[in-house]
Amino acid sequence: MGEKGRSFKRAILKLSGEALREAGSKDNISPEIVERIASEISTALESGVELGIVVGGGNFWRGASASARGMDRATADYVGMLATVMNALALQAALEEEGVMCIVQSAIEMKNVAEPFIRRKASRHLDHKRVVIFAAGTGSPFFSTDTTAALRASEMSADVILKATMVDGVYTADPKKDPDAERYEKVSFHECITKRLQVMDSTAFSLCMDNNVPVIVFDLGEPGNIERALRGEELGTIVCGE
Repeated sequence: MGEKGRSFKRAILKLSGEALREAGSKDNISPEIVERIASEISTALESGVELGIVVGGGNFWRGASASARGMDRATADYVGMLATVMNALALQAALEEEGVMCIVQSAIEMKNVAEPFIRRKASRHLDHKRVVIFAAGTGSPFFSTDTTAALRASEMSADVILKATMVDGVYTADPKKDPDAERYEKVSFHECITKRLQVMDSTAFSLCMDNNVPVIVFDLGEPGNIERALRGEELGTIVCGE
């Protein structure tokens, strides 16, 4: 099982949709940010890691927020799933510009732009060193893209989930609100749940715990961190079952 400081055979990279948008910009997707992410991924793939990617859709739409304003929750979540497909296609284009063979598999069938998600086919793509971007969440409402990452990591027998965020790890409290918050080097799933540390939702945690998939939380904003994470260098916080 991969941990910090070790190389990974197969990893799932979880990117938030917000990470693809430049702060203060009216554009939902920043081509420059997507290109930087693709460049780092391309370089990291030289290590031989097999990579799947799950990307959120929060730069376009947040189902829970729309539901809170009166929209039917299931409908709101389906809109969010479609938003993830837009992000997946943008990332695919950037990776292909870097010379990376990349496949988008969608949990909602849309054969003109993506393959349907088929577990065995996705695994074969990874075996052949093709990057697979898993789009449209789980295909069902009421599940987050964090849960999608946990599910796909379990299905693909991945060594680790690399969760790219806007902070450099897991803290005892929100570091933006509490100057005394301390960062964990390592923390258990149980502690994250009992202390309500905002890393992933409880469904995602449960899947990771049940299938012994560790999660490394790191700062996406620091240039080079995606490459470092994929190469197994020590950074951020590792969340595991111990």
